[in-house]
Amino acid sequence: MARFFINRPIFACVIALLIILGGTLTVLDMPVAQYPNIAPPSVRVTATYPGASANIVEETVTAVVEQEMNGIEGLQSINSDSSSSGTANITITFKPGTNFDIAQVEVNNRVKRVEARLPEPVRRQGLRVEKATRNFLMILTISSSNGSMDSIALGNYANSYLLDELRRIKGVGEAQVFGTEYAMRIWLDPIKLTAFSLTPSDVATAIQTQNVQVAAGELGGLPAQVGQMLNATVVTDSRLNTPEQFEQILLKVNPNGSSVLLKDVARVELGGENYASTAYVNGQPAAAIAIKLSPTGNAVETSALVKERMAQMSAFFPGGMEWDNPYDTTDFVRISIQEVVQTLLEAVLLVFLVMFLFLQNWRATLIPTLVVPVAVMGAFIGMGLFGFSINVLTLFGLVLAIGILVDDAIVVVENVERIMREEGLPPRQATRKAMGQITGAIVGITVVLVAVFIPMAFFSGSVGAIYRQFSLALITSILFSAFLALSLTPALCATLLKHDHEQHSRGFFAWFNRLFDRSTNGYEKGVGYLLRRAGRVMLVYLILVGGVTFFAFRLPTSFLPQEDQGYFITIVQLPAGATQERTTRVLRTMENYFLQNEPNVEKIVAIAGFSFFGSGQNAGIAFVRLKDWDQRRQPDQHVDAVIGRAWAALAGVRDAVIFPLNPPSIPELGTATGFEFQLKDIGGQGHAKLTEARDLLLGMAMQNNKLQGVRPEGMEDTPQLRVDVDREKARALGIDISEINNTLSIALGSAYINDFVNQGQVQKVILQADIAARMLPQDIKQLRVRNQAGEMVPFSAFADLQWTMGSPRLTRFNGVPSMKIGGQAAAGVSSGEAMLEM
Repeated sequence: MARFFINRPIFACVIALLIILGGTLTVLDMPVAQYPNIAPPSVRVTATYPGASANIVEETVTAVVEQEMNGIEGLQSINSDSSSSGTANITITFKPGTNFDIAQVEVNNRVKRVEARLPEPVRRQGLRVEKATRNFLMILTISSSNGSMDSIALGNYANSYLLDELRRIKGVGEAQVFGTEYAMRIWLDPIKLTAFSLTPSDVATAIQTQNVQVAAGELGGLPAQVGQMLNATVVTDSRLNTPEQFEQILLKVNPNGSSVLLKDVARVELGGENYASTAYVNGQPAAAIAIKLSPTGNAVETSALVKERMAQMSAFFPGGMEWDNPYDTTDFVRISIQEVVQTLLEAVLLVFLVMFLFLQNWRATLIPTLVVPVAVMGAFIGMGLFGFSINVLTLFGLVLAIGILVDDAIVVVENVERIMREEGLPPRQATRKAMGQITGAIVGITVVLVAVFIPMAFFSGSVGAIYRQFSLALITSILFSAFLALSLTPALCATLLKHDHEQHSRGFFAWFNRLFDRSTNGYEKGVGYLLRRAGRVMLVYLILVGGVTFFAFRLPTSFLPQEDQGYFITIVQLPAGATQERTTRVLRTMENYFLQNEPNVEKIVAIAGFSFFGSGQNAGIAFVRLKDWDQRRQPDQHVDAVIGRAWAALAGVRDAVIFPLNPPSIPELGTATGFEFQLKDIGGQGHAKLTEARDLLLGMAMQNNKLQGVRPEGMEDTPQLRVDVDREKARALGIDISEINNTLSIALGSAYINDFVNQGQVQKVILQADIAARMLPQDIKQLRVRNQAGEMVPFSAFADLQWTMGSPRLTRFNGVPSMKIGGQAAAGVSSGEAMLEM
């Protein structure tokens, strides 16, 4: 093989150029990430049941969908949560290696199969099936600098004009707006309804029948009579668009001929569709758009495309509207990749200098230097064929391989030079002879190196997913190095080398050679001295082995080290039953602390009503962005130091528990560094017993000095008002049970009736009791339903109210109720030891 390329050096150079070209094209198309994607394929099913409690959502939606998913091919686990906001999230996780697209199609087919068994409000809202990603890639915000737009207007603009554009960007897996879009809100007055003998169901029916889009047909449509000269489409204004038009909806005609209109019993306005969450940037109202990366997306490229698209769309923003990117996880990815690339270039430069120092011949030095980039590009071709990404570990493999890459080439060059110097042969003949001597050695050492690193490619689990790319990137570069040592290197030796070995025999190189010769002689004497004292050497060797073993077992173990990624997350949890107003006040307190007392903080995005531990009025979260690493070089400016000070300062906030958390190096591993623990109710003991067991476990963990930050990752039980309907009394009073359910659902939970068009956007018409009519328990007793005799009967006649406690968020794992616990290892304790202790 080597003789073939020695006789055809141009062919060898063409192959090298093709490798460089292929590698360059592969690099341009490869995804960029900090670490390999270790998360197994996951598909999320999302359903909404307006007004339903967590328990109702779990029983009627979550459990039904979960049961249908059992037995799906490649299933690994099912995680689900049901919240009192009426939302069900079921995440189906598949075994590694499962085809993502096929898994999504299979889940979607099973959802369609079970959809008929779900409640009507859930079917009307629709179910979403999408590839699941865990954490946010970045968060964008829009705000009004002149105060001309409130939070609802900002949320509507984000939903109507930005959201779909961002979802279409390459690499974006999911986009979520924290803010609401407009809806036609119809706020009912129960007292006025009673005065006119009307119920919420009557109003809903009237809106459904009078706000419809009618296809009116056409004049002169086919078949037409002979001689017809006109053809025109007939249009009507059957769909209503403004609050004034909705106010004129006819509800009832009285016996005296007077009419009851919607405005007589309700207040109609263009309001928000959902008031569940509000966002702030550095304390100012905003609408936040959270971007999640698709499973196969390029994080750095996607972030750049999103920013580019936002910059284009900002040219059409209303006056005073501004956008910002206060939270972006790709900043750390970009810096990490740049640092490793810089290390790679430094390694190549250092290798060049060392080779030149010892070979003292620029021609001989140039040959291995030319081989290195070709082998690296060949490694990129292999990585692309394997479906790998450009990440810290694959680049680290290439950095480690630099010495191996030049080693093969140096062996060839040195052997050719030796033969030229000792036997006086010309370069071409010397190369042929040299390759005949060392080809077997090159192949042998390549096989040995591959055998050393190949076992890492077969590691299982998350460790295998991480180090497989490192191992195969290194092996690919080694194989290309061996191929080039048998093809390009001998071709270059035969072409470039000349008999000029003594050109650097003076000056610096003469001094270096004398120093090196003295060092060699000293080393030889030292080896001879040690050989005569083998017992002492063996004793020193055993001491070293014992020391290595001792420290190896004492060093803490962990999956990955914690890093300063330039941001952290703060979870805010208020007591059960706390309102969003109280949550917002706590978030303001937290924002003031960071902005006024922590100079390392640059920006804060705070969201009330949402948290990774669960959504609700008593939940909140903040994404805190720190200043650039160049401005934070001191140990007390590290993210861990900032979090430590925040823990101490915010522990004194009376109305909430606040958790500042450093996110893990790999987002797929969870919300924060540390561990996650699932406590499952396999025996079906019930929610109360599960909570009791969780609290007992938490108490034990908090007293353990090997653990810290142990916390429940969920929502505590909150007060719930139970409406007990006496069905016998209801039947005796001539009341239909469905009418009772409809009245409660519409008045307290809201009802999506149909749609209207607002500025070219199709938006919802939502019916609900007015704010003042659903604030106190006695408001429920004042609700009335119409019986078969046409009489308006109050709820107090057939229903009792009773206060109970219930969870606003119920979680399940593999089909059984569960509770999640999070925590971290104490200082000086490894994560592996902490997990074992837990």
